[in-house]
Amino acid sequence: MSGYEHYSEELASLDHEIMHYAAVCAVDLRNRGEIDACLRVHHDSDWIHDKARETLRGLLVLRIKVEEEMITAGHKPPPLLPPIVEAD
Repeated sequence: MSGYEHYSEELASLDHEIMHYAAVCAVDLRNRGEIDACLRVHHDSDWIHDKARETLRGLLVLRIKVEEEMITAGHKPPPLLPPIVEAD
């Protein structure tokens, strides 16, 4: 990647695309099991029908790589989604 000054821009762009493809694929990003399944399971259906899910998978893997690079450089990556704040 290009360095610390660009991490926030890179993650913002990735997160925007991840949100889009998660919505298209009906993957709840707050559900760790759904994310794990998306990363782990490749579908054998024809490629055209699985293109959005494979794109989401690739974006999630890329985000993980950026996070790893940030951690290695001593930075703390922000979460993909903000934490849920429960009302009193």
